[in-house]
Amino acid sequence: MINIAMVKNRIDRIEEDLLHLKDFTGLTFDEVARNYNTHKIVERIIEVVVNAAIDINQHIVANSRKSDLPFDFTESFLLLSDLSVYPRDFARKISESASLRNILVHEYARLDEEKFYNSIKDCYKDYTLYCRYILTYLKKVNLDSRSQLRQASLGEASRE
Repeated sequence: MINIAMVKNRIDRIEEDLLHLKDFTGLTFDEVARNYNTHKIVERIIEVVVNAAIDINQHIVANSRKSDLPFDFTESFLLLSDLSVYPRDFARKISESASLRNILVHEYARLDEEKFYNSIKDCYKDYTLYCRYILTYLKKVNLDSRSQLRQASLGEASRE
C-alpha cells in the first residue's frame, strides 16, 4: 500500500526546493557557470529534487506490484507512465533528469555547462508538473482504496 504521508512529505520537499530553484531561473549562463557558489547551490537543489522524485517513483512502483524490482532511476520515471500516473511523453522528458543527477552525484562525466544551465528552467517546469501529477494520482489511489474498503465492509455485512 502506498504511504501517502511519506509521498506528500517528499512532494512538499520538492515544492520547497523548486521555490528556491525559481530564484535562479532568471540568471544568465555566465552568472551560473562562472559563479562557484551559485553553481553549487543549483547543482544541489536539482540533485535533491531528482532524488526525492526517485524515492517517490520507487515507492509507487514497488507498491503497485506491476513491475519487477530492481529497476534503474531512469526507468522509475518511465514505469510511472505505465501506471497511468502521467503521459509517456512526459515520462521520457523527465526521465532525462536521472542522467543529470548521476553526473552531479558521481562526477563521472564532465558536466556540459550549457545543458546544465538549460536544465534549471526545465527542472523547475517539469518537477512542478511532476508534483501535480503525483498529487492527482494519490487522490485517485486514495479514492480507490476507500471504495475497496467500503465494498469489503459491505461484503462482510451482507454475509452476516
